[in-house]
Amino acid sequence: MNTNAANTRLWPALQFRDVDAMTAWLGAIGFVEHATYRDDAGVVVHAEWLWSNGGGIMFGEARDDSVVQAPGTGAIYLVTDDPDAVFDAAVAAGASVQRPMVDQDYGGRGGSVADPEGNHWSVGSYQPGSGTD
Repeated sequence: MNTNAANTRLWPALQFRDVDAMTAWLGAIGFVEHATYRDDAGVVVHAEWLWSNGGGIMFGEARDDSVVQAPGTGAIYLVTDDPDAVFDAAVAAGASVQRPMVDQDYGGRGGSVADPEGNHWSVGSYQPGSGTD
């Protein structure tokens, strides 16, 4: 399976009310800034942050003219070899527990949190489509 971010063809897009707070949270759980573009007023109009296991997310500051779902309504699943560490980092950085970490019947280990803006993040070791946990 190719986990190279440049070859990942599915990139969730989110809007954030407080981009600075959310970029700090994203960094705390393991995302790395790839590109951030601001307008003349300093508003983040487009950002790309990479996930270490491949892929990433795109986001910008909430705008009335955006076609992306409203802030706080997104849902993302992060695959990682150490879901407990990512889960604990997310909570330490301000997320609230939605589902505690457990071993899943379908394989792997996972749990979920809500980020400081209310988006739902599932974190787990199960890789969909891989045939392994």
